[in-house]
Amino acid sequence: MNQEILYFFDTHPGALPLYELFEQRILSEIENVNIKVQKTQISFSNKHNFAFVSFLPVRKAKERPKDYIVITFGLGCRAESMRIDVASEPYPNRWTHHVLISDPEEIDEELMGWVKEAAAFSARKRR
Repeated sequence: MNQEILYFFDTHPGALPLYELFEQRILSEIENVNIKVQKTQISFSNKHNFAFVSFLPVRKAKERPKDYIVITFGLGCRAESMRIDVASEPYPNRWTHHVLISDPEEIDEELMGWVKEAAAFSARKRR
């Protein structure tokens, strides 16, 4: 495990297994992925960033579980699901989605389908 990633999870150690599973799924299911650890997020990119892991407060504090990660991804349209905590359209036909994950079972085919779609969408974007 990368030291930068361990440092990122220093104040949220219970969330590290969720991240490890998500990273493993991305690296095994999507080609040519780069990972960049920043102060407030970990980004996954191909040609452009397509997914992020953070601790964004997408829910009120009392509604957030103790251990969680927020997975953010961008699509060309709004994905409709009760699992999506927040969706916004910062640019025409570019939707940003935030999904709070607190259980390994939530890193499932539906979530990974969105992330794969986001990777493909990112790869098609122009600068």
